[in-house]
Amino acid sequence: MINARGGATSTRLRRAPLWRRTRSFVRRRVLPSSGFHLAGLTVLTLAITFATISYDDWVPVASFAIVLVAGGFLLRPLALSLLYLLVVVGLVYVQVERPEGLNRGVVVVLAAMAVLMFFVARSRARLGLQGNLGEAMLVDLRDRLRMQGEMPALPPGWQVESFLRSAYGDSFSGDFLVASRSTDGTHLEVALVDVSGKGAAAGTRALLLSGALGGLLGAMAAQDFLQAANQYLLRQRWDEGFATAVHLDLDFTTGRYRIAGAGHPPAAHYQAGSGRWTLTTGGGGPLLGVMDGVNFPGVVGTLERGDALLMYTDGVVEIPGRDLDLGIDRMLGQAERMVRDGFRGGAKRIVEDALAGETDDRALVLIWRQ
Repeated sequence: MINARGGATSTRLRRAPLWRRTRSFVRRRVLPSSGFHLAGLTVLTLAITFATISYDDWVPVASFAIVLVAGGFLLRPLALSLLYLLVVVGLVYVQVERPEGLNRGVVVVLAAMAVLMFFVARSRARLGLQGNLGEAMLVDLRDRLRMQGEMPALPPGWQVESFLRSAYGDSFSGDFLVASRSTDGTHLEVALVDVSGKGAAAGTRALLLSGALGGLLGAMAAQDFLQAANQYLLRQRWDEGFATAVHLDLDFTTGRYRIAGAGHPPAAHYQAGSGRWTLTTGGGGPLLGVMDGVNFPGVVGTLERGDALLMYTDGVVEIPGRDLDLGIDRMLGQAERMVRDGFRGGAKRIVEDALAGETDDRALVLIWRQ
């Protein structure tokens, strides 16, 4: 029905008179959501043209830059081209009326600005949004990604902290966190994921993947989560489609947990009885999105009172030119100081002290039982 209807519409447009097809083209490609802005900028261009001629001391030729910048942010490329044509006509008119008022250097700067703003408008047109709507959408997507990473409230006796820093201070990160508490409140599931790439380059894949994994979390048996995530990534067929992840299923009633990894650095468990941090090795599988039919066996343990569990991405422990084990040992040394000073605020301290610095995304989750 949809294809047939679309085909019929296209046929009717081809058979319509030329003036009607032209009007349809203008409405669809030039003026949608831009007509009011184009009209307003046209009036502004005319006003600047006549004001430059009559009051050149107050309104210099450089005032046309206002029109160029506003048009780049508000108009579609075709509408912007019409506006630029009007600006050229205005500059020619100024040249005719006041030859001494048109400086060649100013014209060169205006031309360069026009080219720059045209590329800005074309970039916005690819998104299908004009004005500040594109930025507003990206801000909303970024905020949604952060909201998905917020840890739910835990029952009395349990505390959690998470901290994330993106490479070079970008708003989007290849590291993300999704968490869910069961409807009866007895279980917590957490997935900490590191998508291939870093910063904004990995941010779009992280955004899509976080939504998918957030929907899987708590919707199936915990031991099946990484298998489902692996299948999802395989289906995407991304060129850089792999990711590492660590998944935690924690029972608040007993303190029992199951933790499984997919090409991810091992989590660390602090046992108050022995006063030591130990790595939860042996429960991992390969990277997500690389191989089909793989298993993620996981390991189990118990968080007793005073115990803590630390999960992190490789950006926290990577040391340029050094083995990853040395970075893990360094992190555990910082974690030892947390035992002495208290766990609160420890996630932020460890992430900010990472030697990778601003060159890599870093994320860490710290859960402890009081």
